[in-house]
Amino acid sequence: MSSTTPARVHVGLVGEGIRGSRSPAIHVAEGQAHGIDYTYDLFEVETFADGADALPAILSDCERRGFRGLNITHPCKRSVIPLLDELSPEAEALEAVNTVLFDGDRRIGHNTDWWGFAESFRRGLTGARLEKIVQLGAGGAGAAVAYAILTLGAERVELFDIEPLRAEQLATTLQRTFPADRIAAGGDLSQAMASADGLIHATPTGMAHHPGIPLSADLLRPELWVAEIVYVPLETELLQAARLRGCRVLNGRGMTVFQAFQAFELFTGITPDAQRMAQSFDRLDSAEQFT
Repeated sequence: MSSTTPARVHVGLVGEGIRGSRSPAIHVAEGQAHGIDYTYDLFEVETFADGADALPAILSDCERRGFRGLNITHPCKRSVIPLLDELSPEAEALEAVNTVLFDGDRRIGHNTDWWGFAESFRRGLTGARLEKIVQLGAGGAGAAVAYAILTLGAERVELFDIEPLRAEQLATTLQRTFPADRIAAGGDLSQAMASADGLIHATPTGMAHHPGIPLSADLLRPELWVAEIVYVPLETELLQAARLRGCRVLNGRGMTVFQAFQAFELFTGITPDAQRMAQSFDRLDSAEQFT
C-alpha cells in the first residue's frame, strides 16, 4: 500500500430492490486488491418506515459514521439533488446523481452511469454508425445513456418511453447541453426503427423480475446494432432476438463495470484495474448461473 492509499474506505448503495446489486462485491474485491479495508453497505429504502423519504436521514447518518460516499440508484437519483452542496457538470446536465462523495463538510454529486455506458460502447461497438439512434426508456438510466451516446457523436437520438411526457422532458433537458435537432421525443416507433442505425434499451423490461422484450422483434434487422443496459440476466430476450437477426449487440456488463470503475476512483483517489473489475463481475455472473 502506498502512502496515498487510504487504509479504510466505507461506502454504500441507496435505492430500491438493490439486494442483487453487483456493486458491493466489485468494489470490495478491487479495494482488497489495493490493500484497502473496503466496506460496502446496502440501504434498501423499502425497508425504512419512511421509504425513499428516509434519504436525508440516510445521508446524514452515513456522514456521521465516516462514510467516504454513497452510490445512489432508483428511485433516489433525482431526489438526492436538493440534499447536495455541489454537482459535477455531467450530473447537473443530466439532473441525475448516482454517486455522492463526502468531501469534508460538503456533499458532491456525480454521475458515473453516462461514462460507464460511453466507455462500454467505445470498447464493445467500435465503428458503429451513429447517424440515427432509437432509445427506449427516458428515466434516470435513460438520461445517462442518451447523454453518453450524444457525447460520442450521435447525430440524432429519438427517445421513446411508456410515458411520452417523460421522453419529452428528457429531450428538453438534454437540449440545454446539445443542439435541439440532435435529441427529440419520438413519434412512430416502427417508422423510427426502419431508418435507425442503432437501438439503445434503457427500461427494466428483460430483467429477471420484468421478463419480456420491449418491442416487436420484427423491427430488428441485421444492419442494426443493439445496446442493452440490463445485466441480470446478461443475455436478455432482446439480445437473443437481436443475435438471431444478425445484429451487433452490447450487453449491460460494461456499463455496470465502468460506472463502478469511476465511482471507485472517486471514493479512493486510486485508478482501479478495469480488467480485474470485469473479472469480478464475471465471477458473480457465473456463480449466479449455478445457484
